[in-house]
Amino acid sequence: MTLATEVKKLTESKPFYALTGVGDYAVEKLREIPVRVNQLQQVRREEAYAYAGRVQGKAENVANTVAERLNTIYDDLAKRGRQVVSQATGEAALELTEVSEAAEPATAAKATTPVKRPAARRSTSSNSTKA
Repeated sequence: MTLATEVKKLTESKPFYALTGVGDYAVEKLREIPVRVNQLQQVRREEAYAYAGRVQGKAENVANTVAERLNTIYDDLAKRGRQVVSQATGEAALELTEVSEAAEPATAAKATTPVKRPAARRSTSSNSTKA
């Protein structure tokens, strides 16, 4: 038999058609890969956005809770500081009153006695040496 006859006989056989079908099926599935990858990426992207939204919501809740707690602590510390300053100021005012009362007789005595002021000082340097 000639080569052409053998090729014609081979190309009309069932194994040849089965092999051709397998090749075509493989090409079809390979062509679906980019579409399937895009679908999977879209699903992953949506899941990632949904997860990020949940995490962001939780993070905002935590941030709000922390901010409220910090504001409470800040207010408590300011109140405490105000009490300390008020106490210190009250004590200082009491001390000032005590000192003032103790000094009143001396102040009254000074008011009745004339106060001598020192004489104005004269400068010993000469102003005539100016250039």
